[in-house]
Amino acid sequence: MYAMKYMNKQKCVERDEVRNVFRELQIMQDIKPDNILLDEHGHVHITDFNIATIVKGSEKASSMAGTKPYMAPEVFQSFMEVGPGYSYPVDWWSLGITAYELLRGWRPYEIHSTTPIDDILNMFKIERVHYSSTWCKNMVGLLKKLLTKDPECRFSSLAEIQTSPYLADMNWDAVLEKSITPSFVPNKGRLNCDPTFELEEMILESKPLHKKKKRLAKYKSREASKESCPLNGHLQQCLDTVRKEFIIFNREKLKHQPEQSGQASNAESKAHSQPHIKAQDGHTTNNNILVHGCPRGCSS
Repeated sequence: MYAMKYMNKQKCVERDEVRNVFRELQIMQDIKPDNILLDEHGHVHITDFNIATIVKGSEKASSMAGTKPYMAPEVFQSFMEVGPGYSYPVDWWSLGITAYELLRGWRPYEIHSTTPIDDILNMFKIERVHYSSTWCKNMVGLLKKLLTKDPECRFSSLAEIQTSPYLADMNWDAVLEKSITPSFVPNKGRLNCDPTFELEEMILESKPLHKKKKRLAKYKSREASKESCPLNGHLQQCLDTVRKEFIIFNREKLKHQPEQSGQASNAESKAHSQPHIKAQDGHTTNNNILVHGCPRGCSS
């Protein structure tokens, strides 16, 4: 899949040159559903290369990086200094966990970000992966090869994946060239993600990304140009009302207000607190909650 992404970014690169790139292998270390995105045509792209590591030949990595539920056993073992390190087979374990989760709706091991490493290693020792009885034999066989705890016995290359009976009829050249029509193509006319994340960034970031602002403006303009039903028109009217009446609070602006305006406000407040009203009993009082002086009118 990384080769597909590389070909997409460097369209002039020939396939043989792509293979040469992989003589120095790159460990992704964070393959999970969150980092697998679909383009507008439905083709898969792997994202988030922030913690990727390049290894050469027989080199091993030893740092603990990634997302715990998707990390291979040898990563935890290396961190606890009971293993020799790890290499690219860790990505194929993560792919197996991801495939299992997408097929069944939950992961094969009950591992969370707060699970202690000792408990995770013990889990790998005593627990077995349970496969659904509705899955075909060849699919289970492929998952077992990806979720093999020993990295030396795990499927860890495209050539090994291609030997799986479950993928025997796959046209790999067509996959690489993206000439196969995906079974799911995202709708281009709507937002294909949770808008909460877009709103959070616009609210929390002091300077949101310029491209994101342009994209949101374009999306808003496109939506406004569409013919909407009465319900959508009513909702748009409500949103416009909220936007017009919403008061923006600027903390920085308040900090830099001239002291004179503050003093003027205090003087004005004091002037408003001075007028007194004669009560029926002849004593003087005022309308301010904070009463200055004796309420009976006596002098101090």
